[in-house]
Amino acid sequence: MSSEVEKNEQRKIKVTDTTLRDAHQSLWATRMRTEDMLPIIGKMDEVGYHSLEVWGGATFDVCMRYLDEDPWERLRLLDSYTNNTNLQMLLRAQNVVGYKHYPDDVVREFVYKAAENGIDIFRIFDALNDVRNMQTAIEAVQETGKHVQATVVYTVSPVHTIEHYIETAMELQEMGVDSLCIKDMAGLLKPYRAEKLISALDEKLDMPIELHSHYIGGMAMTTYLKGIESGVDIIDTATASLAFGSSQPPIETMTAIFEDTKYDTELDLDLLFEIDSYFERVRRKRGFSRGVTKITDMQTFSHQVPGGMISNLVSQLEDQDAGDRIHDVLEEIPKVREDLGYPPLVTPTSQIVGTQAVFNVLLGERYKVIPDEVKSYIRGYYGQPPAEIDPEVQKKAIGDEEPITCRPADLLDPTLDDIKDEIERYAEKEEDYLSYALFPQVALKFLKERKKEKDIFGEDNKEEGHTKEANEEMELTDIKELVEMLNETDISELNLEDEGTKISIKKGGQVVTENTDISVSQPQPPQTTETQDSSEESNASQEEAQENVDGEEFEAPMVGTFYRSPAPDADPFVEVGDVIEAGDTLCIIEAMKLMNEIEAEYKCKVVDILVEDAEPIEFGQPLFILERL
Repeated sequence: MSSEVEKNEQRKIKVTDTTLRDAHQSLWATRMRTEDMLPIIGKMDEVGYHSLEVWGGATFDVCMRYLDEDPWERLRLLDSYTNNTNLQMLLRAQNVVGYKHYPDDVVREFVYKAAENGIDIFRIFDALNDVRNMQTAIEAVQETGKHVQATVVYTVSPVHTIEHYIETAMELQEMGVDSLCIKDMAGLLKPYRAEKLISALDEKLDMPIELHSHYIGGMAMTTYLKGIESGVDIIDTATASLAFGSSQPPIETMTAIFEDTKYDTELDLDLLFEIDSYFERVRRKRGFSRGVTKITDMQTFSHQVPGGMISNLVSQLEDQDAGDRIHDVLEEIPKVREDLGYPPLVTPTSQIVGTQAVFNVLLGERYKVIPDEVKSYIRGYYGQPPAEIDPEVQKKAIGDEEPITCRPADLLDPTLDDIKDEIERYAEKEEDYLSYALFPQVALKFLKERKKEKDIFGEDNKEEGHTKEANEEMELTDIKELVEMLNETDISELNLEDEGTKISIKKGGQVVTENTDISVSQPQPPQTTETQDSSEESNASQEEAQENVDGEEFEAPMVGTFYRSPAPDADPFVEVGDVIEAGDTLCIIEAMKLMNEIEAEYKCKVVDILVEDAEPIEFGQPLFILERL
């Protein structure tokens, strides 16, 4: 086709880049660090993208939990490095960026702060397409004057018809949203199905339509083509190094496809290649994998499990020493999904369905263990299921209890004012309270560590250590590596100085500031210290005590993190000496992104508690000594 396209025929396609959010969430387990984003985001800002998706989804949780970063600081930094392009986030409606429903005050304040810190476009979705759950978030964004992009989650089931999607989209349009996104998180939207769906939506709607898909089984680029021909205005892509596989299609390919057509994106391919070269270097430096379509990804057309969910399932099964059961779990997931009324497999319902399927397979009996989040879903606390839940499963999960029919958040009391006293000594800004409201255990640990580091290294070290090149600041990771190295040698103490900061590290985990010259102690023979003696005596006494108590060991049914209480400020579920009934909660194990309440199987007395709060545990590890009554 000639590049001379008539002006009145031109329909330039806009592009959202997902590299800094969904792409690395899909391929790199959300592990891209802020320090890897800042050197290149200025170039990305020059491309001419419609928007850069940089925040939300799993990035918020992972920043604190695994990367020791403040997600709010990441957003502020990214905003400060961009001048031309809208920054976009994925907001899970009433779930915000978490895995459960939060009160309206948390949702509203989160939106206000996200807008204040740099978000221009809020992509809002509800896993069940229950628009009631999107209402508060939509209203809050509208109050800020930012762009509201409402989302319809696409999936395949007997109840997810084109009529369903049109009805949902019309409800959202009536709420005054600015644009609509079709979110095909599993790559299930087929090209000719997209043609029918988009044509129908384009005829009914008076707002732009954006199409989001994942490469997975390989249909996404063709689906984009048919979608654009049928009325799509914006597509989601990623740079080639973070495209393909369970991520989005590559922007370079899509740009080439539409070059010299009326859909020309008008993006500079040479600049796109320059940006991709940078991310390829990051990929190699960090040891991340490329996006590759595997046979299990192709099987998404059968089991309908998104590629990113498969990766998480494989990781979780390997943690349980059951990696060889992935095919059994993939066969079980569609059955569980049908039992639960065909929820789309997107966060948080993907975790709910996936966790139940894992339990069904590993325990050898369907619904022998039903996680608390599954029960909450059945009770209606996540919204209205797309179809009826299997009556037998419902009975087993919640007995004769009737599910709610109201908007779930109507049952939640405001919480922000109540939690401020709980972390006041650790909070430095209003955003810290929001982090704690969303992820109490994770945020409290992060905030405590941040305070501890600032007490040791000074006020500015923490933020700079995570936002500049590694050789500019002594980072926390450097200190941790030194501690690990110290423990592996005969050296008992290490004193050092870096740019005016003097520290002393001693075996046993003690790190203190020092005002001494730089020196490294000479290797010494291992010595038995008083602390070591008392520790060994304590361990021996504990083992002897366990041998002498009456009762049975209660073992962990899964790998995860053990919590004695429902929240950091709450009383423990049980104490030594308590008498509890069958069905009473013993503890919570956080696994597979869900908080799983672990219940007693019989009336018993708690004789001993064998693990500490917030301690990582293994499958089959003894947690309690219980005496049957």
